[in-house]
Order: sequence, then C-alpha cells, then structure tokens
Amino acid sequence: MVPDGHGADPARARAAVEAVWRIESARLVAGLARLTRDVGLAEDLAQEALLAALEQWPAAGVPDNPGAWLATIARRRAVDVFRRNATLDDRHRVLAAELAAEDADPAPHGLDLAALDREVQDDLLGLIFTVCHPVLSQQARVALTLRLLGGLRTDEIARAFLVPEATVAQRIVRAKRTLTAANVPFEVPRGADLTARLPAVLEVVYLIFNEGYAATAGEDWVRDDLCREALRLGRVLAALAPEEPEALALSALMELQASRTGARTGPDGRPVLLLDQDRRRWDRLLIRRGLDALRRMDALGHPYGPYGLQAAIAACHAMAPTAGATEWGRIAALYDGLAAIAPSPVVELNRAVALAMAFGPEAGLEVVDALRDGGRLAEYHLLPSVRGDLLVRLGRPVEARAEFIRAAELTRNERERTLLLERAAACAWRAPS
Repeated sequence: MVPDGHGADPARARAAVEAVWRIESARLVAGLARLTRDVGLAEDLAQEALLAALEQWPAAGVPDNPGAWLATIARRRAVDVFRRNATLDDRHRVLAAELAAEDADPAPHGLDLAALDREVQDDLLGLIFTVCHPVLSQQARVALTLRLLGGLRTDEIARAFLVPEATVAQRIVRAKRTLTAANVPFEVPRGADLTARLPAVLEVVYLIFNEGYAATAGEDWVRDDLCREALRLGRVLAALAPEEPEALALSALMELQASRTGARTGPDGRPVLLLDQDRRRWDRLLIRRGLDALRRMDALGHPYGPYGLQAAIAACHAMAPTAGATEWGRIAALYDGLAAIAPSPVVELNRAVALAMAFGPEAGLEVVDALRDGGRLAEYHLLPSVRGDLLVRLGRPVEARAEFIRAAELTRNERERTLLLERAAACAWRAPS
C-alpha cells in the first residue's frame, strides 16, 4: 500500500481511485464478463469493487497493484452472488467453486505471463464485440462502450452528448437487459464472423471521435475528452487486432485528424477552418503515430477499405507543409475511390470540396447542386455551408449569403452558428450596391 495513512486528503484519495478506475475498469469488467457470461452482472461487481476502494483507500492508501486489488474484491463478490444462486442453478454452483479455488491461489508458481496477457487481450476484445453487438441500437452501443470500456460515469456521458442523465442511464440499463435477453455470448468472433462484425465496432469508436472532433450541438466546437477516449479505444483495437487493416486504418485516421485539434480553435474558442489553421500548432507526435499505423496497414497488403481511404486523405493534409501545398488532385482521387466502395451523400459532399480545390469551384458546385436537388442532405448544415463557400469563390456573394444563413439555421452548435453568421455578414459587404 502507498502509505497515505489516516490523515490522507480524502479529495486526493478519491482522485487516485478515479484515475485507477479509468485505467483498470475495462480490463476488470472484461475479465468478469468472461467469468460470469453476463455483462450487466460484471459491471455491477466492478462497481462494488470501486465502492470498496472509495471506502478503504483513503485510510489505507492505494495498493501497490490496484488493478489486482479491484479484481480480487470483485471476484469475491462474484463468489457470494453465485453461492446465493447455487440452489437455483447448477452453473452458478460450478462457477462459485471455480472462482473460490482460483481466489485461494491468485499467484501460483510458474505463472505464464504471456498466456495471462493473451487472456486479458481476449477479454477486452470480447467485451468490445459484446457491447457493440448488432442487437443493440447505435445509441446503446455508444453509451455502453463509453461506460464499460471508457470507464465514464453516466453523468459524464450525458454531458458529452448533451442529453439528460436519466436518458443515458435508461439506455445503459436497457442495453444490458437486451444483451442478457438475447443470450449474446461473451466471445471474440472469428473468421468471417469477425470480418462481418468489425465494422459495427469501428463505427461506434469513430462516432465517439467525431462527436468530440466536431460537436454537433452545444457551445463547444471541440470536446477533447471524447476525442481522447476514442483515440484510446482506437489504439486498443489496433493493438488487439493488428492483422485487421481497417482497425489500423481507423486508428491512423483518428490520430491524424486529432493532430489538428490544437489549431482548430483560436484563443477565444472560435473555430478556425482547415485552410486558415497555423500548421505549426499541429501535433507532430500524433501525426507520426497516424502515419506509422498507416504504414502498418499498408504492410498487410490488403486493398484500402473505407477507413484506409479516409486515413490516406488525412495523411495528405498532415504531410502538406502549407495549405497551398496540399495534393488536392490525389485527395479528389481518393474520394472517388471512397465513393465507389462506401457511397453516401456526405462522401459526395466531401468529394465536391476536393474537386473544387483541385479543379476549380465550378467542378465542386456541380456535385453540390446535384446533392441539393436530390434532397438527401436537406437538413444537413454543411451542404449550404459548402455551397456558400463555392459561391463566394465564384463571385456570387448575394447567393452565398443566403446559403450561410441557411446553414446557421440548421446547425445546433453555437460556435459554428456564430461563424456562419459572420460569413453571411461578410458577404453583405461584398454584394454590389
């Protein structure tokens, strides 16, 4: 134990417990879920261990191995639960006996640390695939991922997504009940099943990242806590599944995009658009990490998937020393490839921007107008925003002003609304009298 003693500062002790929880909670819940085959029970047991730590560590100090301490407490709670249920369920009787035997000899001689590490990795992968199972809605997957893999409290998740805490709590409870009712196995899918289920996992992680990178609502343009959590989850996935090119690609994409975070807002918190950013403020460590993950993906020799193409696009930006040096022709070609394998109106809108930068605003406006006429992005604020930008470049400020006002009406982010209204006002100055 760290010798804090009875005079330890309760606030410092609580902060230490919370820091340990953030680090250890995913492994703890994952290991318990494998043993109990019940994600909801696993989290309940982990929470009981957390409460025990909050009660004991302020006086006794933080243990030398806090993760093992939490695991021991949780496993003993599991034995108690299974023994209470033993008369009703033979499986619980067997599990209680197995856990009690393991708990009696927690560190046998000749412990195979490599095997233990592989077990922990499989547990984490199993938890990731369980909480992102297709039986759950996307909102439920996100909430459960942040709760069980991120160690975030319900109020923290609610604050991040600007929804009531009760809503998030209800989603989590329903999600755990759904997993139990559907008898979802706690396992790592293999072969074709893994290939089929991996996109759902990656989608959840990238959704969390995007909500942090460009908040859809509220007063903040960027939410660093969500970006950091998604980056951590992406690194975990890339480490646990190093032979999966799209897992590496997603990690690369998020590292490269996150490298710009420090330059995306000014000192007053106002948004700074990509072409106006001070690239000296881009995080070179994150760029190196992203490019390294991209190289490891390339080394696997697989064709680029959706995340691979997006990571390659992000790499073009990261490697350009100035905005003017950006290889927009290559970016447009990469978007052509992305539109071919993962077509969507948003991909088309991004392709329009690349075409406009590479070949002139007329080329981009043609694509944007087709999207507008198709009506599939009618409520998406970036469509009129991009159209307004292209119209400015074409010397049509009156039309551009109307587009920026429309975009401001559609966005739910206060910082973005202010920026769009400022751009509309600037168009008024350019309009002929």
